[in-house]
Amino acid sequence: MIEVVGHKKDIFAQVLTLFHSSPCRVKLFKGKSVRNILAERGLLEDFLKKHPYNPLSKFRGPSQQDSSGSTEPLVNYLDLSYYGTISIGTPPQSFIVVFDTGSSNLWVPSGYCSSPACRDHRKFNPQASSTFRLSNKYLSIQYGTGSMTGVLGYDTVRVSNIDITQQEFGLSITEPGSFLYYAEFDGILGLGYADYAIAGATTVFENMMSEHLVEQFMFAFYLTRQDGESGSEVVFGGFDPNHYTGNINWVPVTVEGYWQILVDSVKVNGQVVACESGCQAIVDTGTSLIIGPVSPIQRIQHEIGAEAQLYSVLGVNCRNLPTMPYVTFTINGIDYHLSPDQYVLQVRFKP
Repeated sequence: MIEVVGHKKDIFAQVLTLFHSSPCRVKLFKGKSVRNILAERGLLEDFLKKHPYNPLSKFRGPSQQDSSGSTEPLVNYLDLSYYGTISIGTPPQSFIVVFDTGSSNLWVPSGYCSSPACRDHRKFNPQASSTFRLSNKYLSIQYGTGSMTGVLGYDTVRVSNIDITQQEFGLSITEPGSFLYYAEFDGILGLGYADYAIAGATTVFENMMSEHLVEQFMFAFYLTRQDGESGSEVVFGGFDPNHYTGNINWVPVTVEGYWQILVDSVKVNGQVVACESGCQAIVDTGTSLIIGPVSPIQRIQHEIGAEAQLYSVLGVNCRNLPTMPYVTFTINGIDYHLSPDQYVLQVRFKP
């Protein structure tokens, strides 16, 4: 279980101590990731073969304009798993979304979209909302396995007990590819900095702050580990002392885009194997993976005994977990020790 708290200048990713405000809580559930769904159906090997992927594409920097409006790298690949429910419109229309600190836009499928992924998910119907207003801006989000294109509109967005009026959000027109088709979630609610929002859209949390809908400019995540396990939540405007023990460890944000921080080093068995001189990283609720440049990641994988398996994917025999080493991340001078059962993503492959 881990808790992540952020505000305009700081990010913290382990434990917290005080609780000052009346929070807005959104219950989260840990569902199946696209990776697990494909594995259960015996489709993962073929998917990886047809869709080679560079996981670092998500973190290439701010949005770049093009003729279709704006573009953004992949919001995620196969490992999104924590979802919550929001509503949009009057009367409200409900959607399952990923609360993602690694992106900055809110978008959901819409009635304008006829792609298979849209037909299989809840779609926003603009005509059914008396408060909806369409903009003249377009957006395009490029995926490693497809893309999403759409338009921007404005409507009331409800997050738990908070109503955000005239919130800008994306309505998909096309969602080609199979990634979104297999996903359990409908859309994504980005919690990165506003400067990284595509098409200049105002983020949900920026509006919460500017409209004084939260008492403190911070949010917190509490994530349980098992599929279907209750208790996970995201808290807006504060944090819950019942979710942690110990003291606050604050880590300065180095770049106000994603929640970017400095990692001092990565060690295995007490030896530095990555980030020898420090390296930049982001705290990202929108992925279940630890991602980095090829060479340092290969050194970590070698030290823990990982071997090549499926296309570009390394793995370990889960029977070896009791004898595998801890991996230690030193952040702002403090060591965070990950045990093998915490850093190994356990997947059952269908024969």
